[in-house]
Amino acid sequence: MLGSYWILLPVFFPIVMGCLYFAVGLALKNNKAAREWFLMAVTLVTSLSMWALILWGDGQPLELFRFTRELSFVFRIDGLGKLFAGLVATLWPVTMLYAFEYMRYEKRQRTFFAFFLMAYGVTLGIACAGNLTTMYCFYEMLTLSTVYLVLHPMTERSVRAARAYLAYSIGGAAFGFLGLAFLVMQGAGGLFTLGGLLTEYAGSIHTLCFVFMMGFLGLSVKAAVFPFHGWLVKAAVAPTPVTALLHAVAVVKAGAFACIRFTYYCFSPDLMRGTWAQTVIQALVIFTIFYGSAMALKETHLKRRLAYSTVSNLSYVLFGVALMTRAGMMAALLHILFHAVVKILGFFNAGGILHETGLQYLPDLNGMAKKMPVTWATFTVSALGLSGIPLFNGFISKWNLLVAAAQADTVMGYIGSVVLLISALLTAIYMFSVVVRAYFPRRDDDLSRLAQVHEVNLYMAIPFVLLAVIIVVTGIYCVPLEHLAHSIAYGLL
Repeated sequence: MLGSYWILLPVFFPIVMGCLYFAVGLALKNNKAAREWFLMAVTLVTSLSMWALILWGDGQPLELFRFTRELSFVFRIDGLGKLFAGLVATLWPVTMLYAFEYMRYEKRQRTFFAFFLMAYGVTLGIACAGNLTTMYCFYEMLTLSTVYLVLHPMTERSVRAARAYLAYSIGGAAFGFLGLAFLVMQGAGGLFTLGGLLTEYAGSIHTLCFVFMMGFLGLSVKAAVFPFHGWLVKAAVAPTPVTALLHAVAVVKAGAFACIRFTYYCFSPDLMRGTWAQTVIQALVIFTIFYGSAMALKETHLKRRLAYSTVSNLSYVLFGVALMTRAGMMAALLHILFHAVVKILGFFNAGGILHETGLQYLPDLNGMAKKMPVTWATFTVSALGLSGIPLFNGFISKWNLLVAAAQADTVMGYIGSVVLLISALLTAIYMFSVVVRAYFPRRDDDLSRLAQVHEVNLYMAIPFVLLAVIIVVTGIYCVPLEHLAHSIAYGLL
């Protein structure tokens, strides 16, 4: 078994190496291969050390320092943390490989990859946090370490997007801090505990509902719940490796993860179930599911269409969380995993198209599948998974969400089920309308404009194929992942 201090390696190693890369990248500015070897080595060491901790860690808390009796900086990796950390540690190396090719001709690569590494460690810090104080600190650090990645193009649009991202994130964190302060005042600032830290709360239920609702909505800003979703669509202006991480792994999934921690491990779901706060949150989440799908159907810019799809699908996760049942939590965990793989592949495909052709709008994609067969075949797999077609992993998590909603046996649960089905239909329409354009151009389309288009190279093609295989395999056989999510939700891991 690995000792408790091992947890510091995957969290702080990429942060330190990211800071050092400002100097290393300058020293190796004329040696691209050496820079890439350094970056991939740091990424792989981080991922391997994280997986070693997941498999052989002793699960004991590590308190670095204590501010007061109720405020301490503690790391601990439990079942939920292992699931999120394993997802991050698996997808980050794939994204790094993809980024090498995508960023090949970009300016300011040294700064980009420095922040890229730091964001890796910060995200793992959120996964490995042992209490709300620690998670909140890394949650804020995630905003600061990723805002430059949004700002990277240094265009007017990227500056506006970065400002919006900061404003939304800092504002949301302020409301999240209200929940942290309330827990500390109630003497419940200890280690995360499944079932909540307020099981013996005897104060005003209306005060509890208000604080919970404000804290949940504050943390859900990163999960892009309506009306706090605007930053996510604007952030599509960032380089595709960034948007892939923002939409699939780091920021939005960190937001969903924080909401799970806040609901099931801090506040008591048994206390909150059936209250007006739950109803308000469910109403917002259900509306966001429909709104995101409707806006995606309307959008003609490929990356922004995928961004609105993320807005909708993140609220699938929050819908499971807001059911405040163990079955809802299990379904939410499965959708976190499966949506991450499906959406990162979709963004990788969109970035590959943009990288090779410079084209971003749907009418320009007509007939492109013959020129980029690997890209479009894997995009089709992503579309099948995102639409929830059987034998692809998206079906598993959406089915579990419907089952959990039915088991909850509430009005909002049934309304949510109907909206989930409508959203699934809209998802199929807005994803396959893109696929049909690429494979079946109209007779009057001028395909001569695609004469110089060619397939992406191996740096991009390998992640495409790898992720597509994962989508299919986990769609056909996902029993181990279902058991994992069940064990976490029911406190067995």
